[in-house]
Amino acid sequence: MFTVQKIRIGQSVLQYRREDLTGFQSRISPGRTVRGIDVPFRFASDPSGCPFCPGQIESTTPVFPDGTRIRIGESVTFPNLFPFARYHIVTSITESHQVEEISKRQLLDAFEAQYLKLQTFGGYPSINWNYLQSAGASLAHPHLQGMADNSPSFLLDRYVSGSLRYLNRYGRTYWDDWCEHENGTARFLSGDEISWYAHAVPLGEREVRGILPVSTLDDSVPYLEPLAEGILGMIRLYGDLGTHAFNLSLFFDKQGSNHGFRAFCSMISRINPNGLSLADSSFMERLHLEPIILTFPEDLGNFYRNRQSP
Repeated sequence: MFTVQKIRIGQSVLQYRREDLTGFQSRISPGRTVRGIDVPFRFASDPSGCPFCPGQIESTTPVFPDGTRIRIGESVTFPNLFPFARYHIVTSITESHQVEEISKRQLLDAFEAQYLKLQTFGGYPSINWNYLQSAGASLAHPHLQGMADNSPSFLLDRYVSGSLRYLNRYGRTYWDDWCEHENGTARFLSGDEISWYAHAVPLGEREVRGILPVSTLDDSVPYLEPLAEGILGMIRLYGDLGTHAFNLSLFFDKQGSNHGFRAFCSMISRINPNGLSLADSSFMERLHLEPIILTFPEDLGNFYRNRQSP
């Protein structure tokens, strides 16, 4: 399933890990934790002017073509004002700007709204979460982002195509074999309907993955409650470890496909917010492995040519 190469450099241990199915690689250097770059977390965000807070959300956020937003419980869902997918929606999870702990009810309502709208789009959907500014969130107010495109993002494409190759070669589902392999290791965290693991070849700090027994958004509806419970359990795990910011992406195959793929939720912890920690990388860069770029290369070339010489 993956390979590990270990080397020792002075007093430090370094591991190179490579996932066989996708070719994804990571380097694990535990000695770097002594740098002490993470700081204790404390709520310090000012809610004034937040467009997702009550009293503002009605006037600052866009509506769907029929003139509505989706409201379920405290959650409010609307189109993303600055989209980077063919279909891109936002769900404000809570009425409060910041909460000590998000409840299962709040998260279930937000996921239900995401599912309700994403099911109308088709393509390859995903549900994503940047929590706090040091994880790439533009606002501290908790919110989900749902996307759907006609083609899968880079990471999803590697897993979908790799799953199909594995199925055709071995006549078995890669994800079933992966779970069977990982269940007996120290990386197994919990699992009943959804199995959670510390991912063996992590894409980010403390990556955990929850693997669903189905592949598509529609088929995963019956697993919403255990999914929410698992996510909240991983958030508590991060909190117990002293980190509170995180990225989350929940990946699905295209409806009607049979690639031998399984939907999965990936989460990574990020550095706690501090005065210098506003990040320009979010779930797209860290979990989809596709950077969001703000400037057209052609515009940069034109600026270079047209600027006045010093």
